[in-house]
Amino acid sequence: MTEQERSVEAAPWRGEPWPLAEVRGELERAGREWLHTNGTGAYAMSTVPLMHTRRHHGMLVAALAPPLDRYVVLSHAETKIESATGKQFMVNTHQFPAMAPTPGYRHLQLFAQDPIPRWLFKWGKLGLERTLCLVQGRNAVVLSYTWLGRWPAKLTLKPLMALRPIRQLQREHGAMVQRVNLRRGEVEIQPVPHLPPVSFGHAGVFVGSPAWWRQFEYTDDPQRNEPSTEDLWSPGHFELVLEPGRPTHLVVAWGELPREPPERLIAQTVSALLATDPGPDRPLAVRALSVAAEQFLALQAPRPAIITGYPFYDIRTRDTLVALVGLLLARWRVADAQRVLAELVKELHAGLLPERLPEQPGEVAERSADATLWLFEAVRELTLRTGTEDDFLRQELYPALRRVFVRIRSGKEAGISLTEDGLLANRHPTAAMTWMAARAGAQLVTPRRGLAVELQALWARACRTLAELARELGDEVTLEAATVCGGAAREAFKARFWNEALNYPYDCVSERPGEAPDPSLRPNALIALVVEPYLFERWQAAAIVERVRRQLLTTRGVRSLEPSHPDYLGVHVGPPEERQSSYHQGTAWTYLIGFYARAALRLEPEDFELREALRALVEQTLADGPVLGQVAQLADGDEPHRPRGCPAQAWSVAELLRTLVCELGL
Repeated sequence: MTEQERSVEAAPWRGEPWPLAEVRGELERAGREWLHTNGTGAYAMSTVPLMHTRRHHGMLVAALAPPLDRYVVLSHAETKIESATGKQFMVNTHQFPAMAPTPGYRHLQLFAQDPIPRWLFKWGKLGLERTLCLVQGRNAVVLSYTWLGRWPAKLTLKPLMALRPIRQLQREHGAMVQRVNLRRGEVEIQPVPHLPPVSFGHAGVFVGSPAWWRQFEYTDDPQRNEPSTEDLWSPGHFELVLEPGRPTHLVVAWGELPREPPERLIAQTVSALLATDPGPDRPLAVRALSVAAEQFLALQAPRPAIITGYPFYDIRTRDTLVALVGLLLARWRVADAQRVLAELVKELHAGLLPERLPEQPGEVAERSADATLWLFEAVRELTLRTGTEDDFLRQELYPALRRVFVRIRSGKEAGISLTEDGLLANRHPTAAMTWMAARAGAQLVTPRRGLAVELQALWARACRTLAELARELGDEVTLEAATVCGGAAREAFKARFWNEALNYPYDCVSERPGEAPDPSLRPNALIALVVEPYLFERWQAAAIVERVRRQLLTTRGVRSLEPSHPDYLGVHVGPPEERQSSYHQGTAWTYLIGFYARAALRLEPEDFELREALRALVEQTLADGPVLGQVAQLADGDEPHRPRGCPAQAWSVAELLRTLVCELGL
């Protein structure tokens, strides 16, 4: 047996904490997705056999305005190998309408990501190792192919290109421009004149033969009530020689090719990704979540940011601020956290942050009160690590918090002001006031009319945080104003929100006296308890934690509504309207495990059994998510609590990592 053949048998890709999937030629083993990112918002993502099931999938999804405005540039690289004896081998797996998937997966033995995606294919004693490596900080990918056989073979690669935004689909048309610039080892094309050129670096021969490949089917898109077939365009194909045991590369870049050789580009990416693993002296769950956390960080982009979720979310400010602690501060990435906050503070307008960062210049995003109040929490956590002598806090963050406070207190922000007794009111009919502001079309699914419990906690805590900072910084005027507002909010909250009958806070109370409060049992009281514990007596805190444990907590997260409620929807499936309706009507949100852990440990910090149970709860969520090595947005409220929603979500990973590192000290 040759050295190459032995490497096929051994397949030594089992290093923890990196994802691994043994396929052994069985498609049902290959249904999960993988994700690979490059620190600027660009990503590669698909299922294990590279059979795209979403329009967002691709081998190079580049960011035109990093970290946003993302385009599927290279969808596939159709691959054919011809051995020295003339035998041909295909490794491609696609889904076309009314057909079985093309059979490339039958020869796929193993997929691993340690730390870049790798595939091992076998045909008897012959084999092929393929790797995909995004270039750090650039819209470029290196595809590598290593032939595991005794004699050289011929490799034919046909790039299949979409060249469209991630939420759209491509259709065959006659406007693709086949203008090719050839240089030694390079090919440059610009099929869409208003987009950057696509460049290829290779060590073979390029044969220009433009053609459309039709009707690729994305089986997940119909679940979002979207068209599910796409046509892809190819400029031609590359012919390369595969020498036994030596990698052959194809570099694809949106724009100019990197000047470094492929081997160096791969080494740089591998080194950067390996550094995200905190090492074998830490628990495996901490290591796995640390690796997962890095995939959401677009810190090499001109606007450093946290991507909310892959593949279809952009940058939501609320999610960013909640996730900041777990993704960065828990890992002592203080300077990176400051850079992310600096970008967010730039987006403050009229005292409020936008619900999400705009992708295009001039785009207007809806302002969000609760995202703005989460800014106070992020600054408070940052200050615990930097102290109040930090220049960034004094010169940028503190003035920003003070402006927000003044604007809300003055009532100048349309639709958002204080009630007579000092609570935070939303009078705007469509404002995204809370995290439960999901919509079915233009209609709010969970309107939560009145004064929301967690917003009052965020406001009261914001006043206390600002007062503490003002005291440290010698700002007596702000200290007095914030102290008065915080005291009023706490007194009004204690007078109005406790439901004696349920021994649990109301979810919302009416701004107008005499109207009935909303007694729905939701996790928002848990958020309120964690954010501002001064609103509750110890017995009330214990009652909240116990009620959440008995009626809302699942093995995958905390339900958004108790199962006995008439509006409860425990399964997140069906047409888009039904799924939107279920978002906050019973689905279990993984990120809320972190809030439950903090509330429970605050009551019983030395309870060994509780600590072990929380650790097991966190570790269980890592077992079988839709994306290898990642954590989904939510799960069904009903057993078996299947993961649903966005398959890789930043605040899910962040809160689990924060629980292990900050709360359990692992």
